[in-house]
Amino acid sequence: MTQTQDLLRRIIRTAPVQQRSSERIELLLDAAAAIIAETGVDGLTTSLVAARAHSSVGVVYRYFPNIGSLLQALTVRNIERYVGRLASALRPGLEGWAPALDATLDIFVDMMRNEPGFRWLRLGDLVPERLLDTDGASGGMLAQLYLSMLSEHFEVQATPEAVFKIEVAVEIADGLMRRAFAYDAHGDERFIERTRELMHAELEPIRAMIPR
Repeated sequence: MTQTQDLLRRIIRTAPVQQRSSERIELLLDAAAAIIAETGVDGLTTSLVAARAHSSVGVVYRYFPNIGSLLQALTVRNIERYVGRLASALRPGLEGWAPALDATLDIFVDMMRNEPGFRWLRLGDLVPERLLDTDGASGGMLAQLYLSMLSEHFEVQATPEAVFKIEVAVEIADGLMRRAFAYDAHGDERFIERTRELMHAELEPIRAMIPR
């Protein structure tokens, strides 16, 4: 198990993977994500989820006692899918800090455009503090994940200053991504590219410390 996988397991306290990945639960999550994509979070109800999944409200409640738990499960799935895609992108042979950093944004943008419900839930806004093994801030959680993944490919020291700089970059990106997709499902390219520029600028001190 890599450091990133271990960190992800500690950050997200949920039911065992084999339970959450069962076909029925995935169908319910897919249904909920599709509804959110169409109506937003406020339009999500257990009856709509049951109807979309060709199931019953009782089955929905069996796995998710309330809408909050359903949203939590969707957010956890978003995180797992994002981290999985990023881990594949940061494959052995990927050369250079810039392509690696671009991948963190490009995958996020692609999921905002194409992953049902991701535009509203993203990577943790609705995850309550009790599910996070951090200070409760999703930005801090993501900073730890990013640093862990980058350190597996570059000689980046996990110093408090490095974590802080990555968290600042995450908060900048989160705010600009919200704006980029607020009125356009495809995303405003001006905000997306400005996000990229600011991320590179904020994390330049970390790149400069990587041995050549």
